[in-house]
Amino acid sequence: MSTPDGLPPLRDVIRALGLTARKSLGQNFLLDFNLTRRIARAAGPLEGTTIVEIGPGPGGLTRALLMEGASRVIAIEKDARCLPALADIASAYPDRLEIVVGDARKVDLGALGLQPPARIVANLPYSVATPLLIGWLKTEPWPPWFDRLVLMFQREVALRIVAKPGAGDFGRLAVISQWRTDPRILLTLPAAAFTPRPKVESSLVEFVPKEVPQPACDAAALERVTAAAFGQRRKMLRSSLRQITPDAEALLQGLGIDPKRRAEELKIGDFCRIANALGR
Repeated sequence: MSTPDGLPPLRDVIRALGLTARKSLGQNFLLDFNLTRRIARAAGPLEGTTIVEIGPGPGGLTRALLMEGASRVIAIEKDARCLPALADIASAYPDRLEIVVGDARKVDLGALGLQPPARIVANLPYSVATPLLIGWLKTEPWPPWFDRLVLMFQREVALRIVAKPGAGDFGRLAVISQWRTDPRILLTLPAAAFTPRPKVESSLVEFVPKEVPQPACDAAALERVTAAAFGQRRKMLRSSLRQITPDAEALLQGLGIDPKRRAEELKIGDFCRIANALGR
């Protein structure tokens, strides 16, 4: 029995290799080929596009991306147990799948010499999803080498990414995501879609880079400000920002921002203005 791409069902591949998802690697496998193709189509159109996939595991999404027309997939995988499955996919799609063995947190994607259009599409390991995203959003120079990111997160993380000022889940992840990109949730999958079954739903989020983020701001400075402001989110800004500037109250007043306000009450532009003021 084979799937529409002519390869064995992923469940059979996993069984033959004796694979089990490792919690330490944040692994949750998507076995339903219809679902992985749905994700691939959501990341499209793929024709003529190079896709960087993080943590492909046994290659369920990898196969879908190739079948749906990706010209080239660069799969970055650190789990050696999954390499035989990926090698079989590479044989089925000659010259279209490149396997990079390593930790995605340490791989310099800019050094891969990617030419546009290129994008990152991944069912991210839960344990590293947020730091990977923040790293990509801090890419310099901007606009980045990717034309979009299409990434799977735990549902609660996805909601934090798209949260608006004033909402309880609005935080530093929303600020940096919405400052440099236009993020939106494309679809949500139930926990039952994954093996092993996680405790939460997962959502696929698309990030389309803004050509020129406004207001202009240094990404590292913005991250520093939001880390301080939201690290003590119940405190007023005059207190939470004191850890990065002794003159927090005067600085805020000079920008026309009430020092008694809390971080979630500010707009994204306000954080950029604070970051710029600290850099002067």
